[in-house]
Amino acid sequence: MNAYVFGYGPAGKERLIVIDLGVTFPDMDGTPGVDLIMADLAWLEQNADRIEAIFITHAHEDHIGALSHLWPKLRKKVYARKFTARIGALKLEEAGLPGDIITVVEPRPKVVEAGPFKVQFVPLSHSIPESSALVIDTPAGRIVHSGDFKLDGNPVVGEPFDPVLWHEIAREGDGVKILTCDSTNVFSPHPGRSEATLAEPLSKFIAEQKGMVVATTFASNVARLKTLAEAGRAAGRSVCLLGRAMKKMVTAAEETGVLLGMPGTIPVEAAVEVPRENLLLIVTGSQGERRAATAQLSRGRYLGLEMKAGDTFLFSSRVIPGNERGVIRIINNFSEMGVDVVDDHDGLYHVSGHANRPDLEAVHDLLRPKMLIPMHGEHRHLREHAKIGIAKGIPSAVAVNGTMLDLTGDVPQVAEYVEAGRTYLDGSVLIGALDGVVRDRMRMALNGLVLITVIIDEEDEPLGDAWVELMGLPETGRSNASLAARIEDELAEFLDRVTGKIIASDDRMDEALRRIARQVTMEEVGKKPEVVIVLSRLMAE
Repeated sequence: MNAYVFGYGPAGKERLIVIDLGVTFPDMDGTPGVDLIMADLAWLEQNADRIEAIFITHAHEDHIGALSHLWPKLRKKVYARKFTARIGALKLEEAGLPGDIITVVEPRPKVVEAGPFKVQFVPLSHSIPESSALVIDTPAGRIVHSGDFKLDGNPVVGEPFDPVLWHEIAREGDGVKILTCDSTNVFSPHPGRSEATLAEPLSKFIAEQKGMVVATTFASNVARLKTLAEAGRAAGRSVCLLGRAMKKMVTAAEETGVLLGMPGTIPVEAAVEVPRENLLLIVTGSQGERRAATAQLSRGRYLGLEMKAGDTFLFSSRVIPGNERGVIRIINNFSEMGVDVVDDHDGLYHVSGHANRPDLEAVHDLLRPKMLIPMHGEHRHLREHAKIGIAKGIPSAVAVNGTMLDLTGDVPQVAEYVEAGRTYLDGSVLIGALDGVVRDRMRMALNGLVLITVIIDEEDEPLGDAWVELMGLPETGRSNASLAARIEDELAEFLDRVTGKIIASDDRMDEALRRIARQVTMEEVGKKPEVVIVLSRLMAE
């Protein structure tokens, strides 16, 4: 859900720039039925007149995924590099918004002036093309916002990390005052490996397999897609891409000129005619997403293709924490089919797109910032990164969501805390995390639902019996009687003796009927369900 804000100016009147508008993904345990989760921009909306511009560092979903959902709340000019702008434009157009909202910016030395800020996009290597750091010059000093990056001199697709360029950035003017820096791999003790190191082991692996080979990786990792496709072609296999997101990324990369020499692929209609031993499928769904191609194949036939005993499935990716259950389910499904599954436990077939601990320390030494603000990681990552900075004599601070830091002095100081909640995309509408919608959905999922309908006539007398409908509850309970009938019997007794004072009050009736339904259900099945009361009153003509 990356969404960073930098401000400069008198307190309370600072001019602002926003960096990235990303999403994270829901899970059935905590956010059932939700489609996407993004930052709550209430504070930014209240201060929208102070925003100069929005800058997008790269096209990963956790940095650009909320653009089409949240831009209408801010309506400010968006700047991005060519490939990122293309992905952003596609998202905007799908949402019915004009794609030309985004202005394409060339990398450094091109400067974008946004109020008191002068911003340069500086190429970095990452697991997606054209990832960029931002060099932000302000009257109070220079900020380097790293974005997501790794130190890769040969990333296969996209630009390499250029230490000479970064030495220039460190030496210019008064140097770097603030480094806000990626912390994702701060606990990885060894220097990161280049994307180029995967070509040989992947080629060898695919050439050794006898049946059909299916490989999955992150759809946005265009370099990995190219490496896999080249390995497949070298092994004499036809290559087919499966998955809308993967095809969209490849098309955008080719259209914007960042992907050159991608081996030719065949459509799925042709793939079904290719002998198994001559076919490589590259598919979406490396994180166990239920609707992606990987999960579909693990459940049986997908678009005319199916895996069989003797085939091989390769995860050329790592499992993001929290996605383990979905991936394990897929692995077990393939195992039951007799498919051999190979993951990346030995590091042969995947490299991270983030800088490891030694790489982060190298960047600290290269830029020599006067302050370090760790970002992009869980709290433990931020805290560990701050410890590294402090050990080097660089003042550092852990800024949790909503923290506003004053960076004008010699050490970062907490200036204020801003309410920083979450916004959910639920179907086609945005709702607040605290609106109660998801809470009620979880309660229904955990405890079931009882719907009670009662009709009251003009004389404030019950008209017939109450009737009950159940959802998500057993039909019978401990007494072996119908649960709905048991509730109706108790409600009938209540309606026979209810006084006029209670029956005349909707609130009192609602409370009494609800209490009876929950009490009976608790006795019968050990649950306190959600209860919906439909109280209809007939009016005299």
